[in-house]
Amino acid sequence: MIPTARGVFLALNRLAYGAARPLIFLRTAQQAHHDALALLRRADALAPALDPLLGAAHRLAFRRGAFQAGGVTLDSPLILAAGLVKGDGFASEEAALAAVERGANVMPGWRSVPRLAGPVEFGSFTRWPRPGNPGTVVWRDVPTRSTQNRIGLRNPGARAAAAFLGARRDRLPPVYGINIAVSPGVEDPDQQTREVIDGLAAFVANQVRPAWFTLNLSCPNTEDDPRGHQTADEARQVCGAAAGALAAAGVPLWVKLGPNLSDDQYRGLMRVFAEVGVRAVVATNTLPLPTPGDPNVTAGMAGGRLHARAVAVAGLLAAERDAQGYPVDVIGCGGVLDGDTYRTFARLGAPVVQYWTALIYRGLLAAALIAHEAGIDRAGA
Repeated sequence: MIPTARGVFLALNRLAYGAARPLIFLRTAQQAHHDALALLRRADALAPALDPLLGAAHRLAFRRGAFQAGGVTLDSPLILAAGLVKGDGFASEEAALAAVERGANVMPGWRSVPRLAGPVEFGSFTRWPRPGNPGTVVWRDVPTRSTQNRIGLRNPGARAAAAFLGARRDRLPPVYGINIAVSPGVEDPDQQTREVIDGLAAFVANQVRPAWFTLNLSCPNTEDDPRGHQTADEARQVCGAAAGALAAAGVPLWVKLGPNLSDDQYRGLMRVFAEVGVRAVVATNTLPLPTPGDPNVTAGMAGGRLHARAVAVAGLLAAERDAQGYPVDVIGCGGVLDGDTYRTFARLGAPVVQYWTALIYRGLLAAALIAHEAGIDRAGA
């Protein structure tokens, strides 16, 4: 078979990143994380010069298609999950809004990452800014191609994020998502609901119209949310309010769940999602496990060590959807690192998947490599 230009380009990219990765991994995961954010900030600043190059690389690496999930049509079945393009942390909303007002790039990668990687879910954003956890918060587990983090939902807050993206809405990608996280540490369901609705309203008020919003009901990477908010009763209230608020704007609601619930909890949540109008469920968020060197502190595990559990949860949710006829798509997320791991979700009927750790082990064109290995771009599926 004569290699295509896309195949040659991806092969060269694979070789180039394979050569660079050992040098990158000489830096700790924490150092490399800071390096990557600095690089994305610089790439955004150089956008007028880089946009044509990034666009050309994207067109060469990706074959466009039409993939349906959760009321959205995407040109790729791989979405970069929330967590990379979410912004700087701030101690107060006043400080975050002041930074946006003076023109600071509080969300490095907002422009450069979608230009190259394709569909991106921005966030997670909480109603109020969060500075994130101190100290070392990012690790790698290279033998299993995993990452672990306890960044702690560091973000500028929904109002500042909405103001930042609203001022740049003419330069946003045509299809993207926004992830809103339930505020850690807030136990009152009514307050939780108010904060979620306020966060969504901020984006609507700033005329930021994503293709979908994801409500993140689980984040194991904070120190002040040991319980989570994934019970059916709490989910019914907050998801129902969010879906209702978005109905007027015509934007579908997705929900992201954690991997450590019981089978009965997942079944109950799927029933709630179908009843209140959630269009898709993302399975799953990261798995809370002890951090390296300190068994008393947990952090979210992603990548290879999450994959089996994420597939099991996605399979259970898909089976429940099919058995009950629920109009809720299941989106796989957890250890999508290559064509084989993509196919494990696809075989469950997940039309679209999310990925993140693949960036660390395969580079910024990870999604294109995965699609090529899975035969998606060759088949035009």
